[in-house]
Amino acid sequence: MFSAPPFWENGPAPGNFYNFPNLQPQVQQPQDFRQHSQSPVTTSTSLVGITYDKGILVAGDLLASYGSLARYRNCPRIVKINENIILGASGDYADFQYVKDFVEQKVISEECLDDGLALKPKSLYCWLTRILYNRRSKMDPLWNNFIVAGIQDGQPFLGTVDKHGTAYADKVICTGYGAHIATPLLRDSLDKNPQLNLAEAKALIEKCLEVLYYRDARSYPKYQLGIIDVEQGVSIEGPLEVPQKWEIAYHSKRF
Repeated sequence: MFSAPPFWENGPAPGNFYNFPNLQPQVQQPQDFRQHSQSPVTTSTSLVGITYDKGILVAGDLLASYGSLARYRNCPRIVKINENIILGASGDYADFQYVKDFVEQKVISEECLDDGLALKPKSLYCWLTRILYNRRSKMDPLWNNFIVAGIQDGQPFLGTVDKHGTAYADKVICTGYGAHIATPLLRDSLDKNPQLNLAEAKALIEKCLEVLYYRDARSYPKYQLGIIDVEQGVSIEGPLEVPQKWEIAYHSKRF
């Protein structure tokens, strides 16, 4: 009773599917059923951010890993939002692209108001906390940690927001593996010299990225460096190369 007639007899029009007769219809799923991703797929690793005397530096490598595979090696994750803000992200790269698109649309909407006011870093920082907490409350989080760096009222601002909507501002912020490895190095240097200049801050960032490249299996030696300065404005440098010294590996003892 369930046998079908010859396959193309009274078949579908080109481009359509064939509807087999005498077969039980498939059980339809509820229309509102959705399964959210339970973990990120293509991910990026640490960001390193530090405040110096006239601005902020934010650095991150260009690798996006497909699981444990170093798959994509030219994935920038530090972007200029406007003349006052830099946005960086670690975590799922697709989610970062999604957020970047609607942040850019928000900037366009602000400019269309033509009221002479530009989006400010603290405003973007606060807005991202609401976006990320809203998605977390729906059990569909955006798998990212964001760093917002900018100049507001002549003062540097550095803040971070994670996938839960948890946020804080500090003079030193690192995400991913860098939160454990690079943060102590940066804070120790700031304790010794609270008024770092640009050259000193760059050298410190480079040293942190070198240490992360040695220790983090998901890192990469090429990186971007975002600079936002009170006097010079916003610039993004890169790709830059992390210095590497592997000679010490030959001197390590094997047990």
